[in-house]
Amino acid sequence: MADWNPWHGCKKFSPGCAHCYVYRRDARYELDAAQVKKNAAFDLPVRKRRDDRYVLQGPDTVWTCFTSDFFLDQADPWRPQAWAMMRERSDLDFFFITKRILRFQEGLPPDWGEGYPNVSIGVTCENQAMADLRLPFFLSLPIRKKLIICEPMLENIDFSSYLGPEIQQVVVGGESGPDSRLMRYEWALAVREQCISHGVHFQFRQTGARFEKDGRVYYIPRVQQIAQARKAGIQWP
Repeated sequence: MADWNPWHGCKKFSPGCAHCYVYRRDARYELDAAQVKKNAAFDLPVRKRRDDRYVLQGPDTVWTCFTSDFFLDQADPWRPQAWAMMRERSDLDFFFITKRILRFQEGLPPDWGEGYPNVSIGVTCENQAMADLRLPFFLSLPIRKKLIICEPMLENIDFSSYLGPEIQQVVVGGESGPDSRLMRYEWALAVREQCISHGVHFQFRQTGARFEKDGRVYYIPRVQQIAQARKAGIQWP
């Protein structure tokens, strides 16, 4: 897998943003993560070597814009070119997540049609209110590959009315960092059951730092959070 962050920085937008990992990481270097800037790697997907081969070789999945939000309004001038690079690199699969799916139409390329087949979009829903706000609109959009990302999961969420063949996967996980909010194992199990009922893939990606199971709260180091989630053995199928 490859990473492509065409721009960096973001504005906190909803409850899930409270302890944003980008803000936390930038603070270590005395940087202001609220300052949005175009990165030097902006053209990475189409950058070539001296032998005229692309730097990024396909087929591969490119984790896109994970230090910002692809639909951030400050990025409106740059987004059309980003779309054009995704279109050119049809041999790569681009995946990004967003809290701003309601801005999907801003700068959408005229040839989008039913969606580029090499672009997957995940919408973040950290609580029931955000799920009910974002998912009805998300489901109406012409996107070939749709995922629901519930990280950080801040409460028990009922996704039942939003699950169906158009959703490829639901991913849940807890919050990392020193001020992380609690995630309960029972919440992950409840979403898993919803996914099984609707034939949608389910992934429990990470426990988060504060994780409750069977009435006991565990404090889990960052390096163990993904491994502990995998040990639960509840991915489906």
